[in-house]
Amino acid sequence: MPLASPALARQPDPIPPPAPVISDDVALSRIPSDLMDDEGLQLVLDRRTRQLMVIKDGRLLRRYPAAVGTDGWETPAGRHRVLEMVAEPIWEHPGNGKQVGPGPKNPLGSRWIGFYRDCTPRQNAWDGERYLSVDGCTVAGFHGTPHRWTVGRAVSHGCVRLFEENVQEVFELVQVGTPVTVLP
Repeated sequence: MPLASPALARQPDPIPPPAPVISDDVALSRIPSDLMDDEGLQLVLDRRTRQLMVIKDGRLLRRYPAAVGTDGWETPAGRHRVLEMVAEPIWEHPGNGKQVGPGPKNPLGSRWIGFYRDCTPRQNAWDGERYLSVDGCTVAGFHGTPHRWTVGRAVSHGCVRLFEENVQEVFELVQVGTPVTVLP
């Protein structure tokens, strides 16, 4: 069987532009009113505006720019809860299982706040550079990133990347069980 010519090989997708800067009023207007009536602390991620909002008793406490999942790896919309929290996490590549320990080269930064787990295998999912098949579970969560330029863009495998200083703040605010809503 002949090999595909380099001209026919799929090229990496261009890096999407960052989300536009929006006001607090615009950010809050996208949140369903029933969420604003909830008491206690909750996280609301707006994928469209790429903003993470920390809401407490119906009031906006903090708002952070966020990177979200790219086409085919969208951050899962819906209502979730914080499932796990790990300081100085170990990152495992979803395709080959290679691990990166804590430190400046870790793609997760210094904090992991997991809120979603899916054990349905993914076959031939495009990651922006190549097709991956993932046999185990995939997870999504909030984490830091050593690649600051990615925050505010749709570039991840479903996770929510925050600036390192921001994920550390969020980590101190939440606990296992904190509600997380991801808006489409």
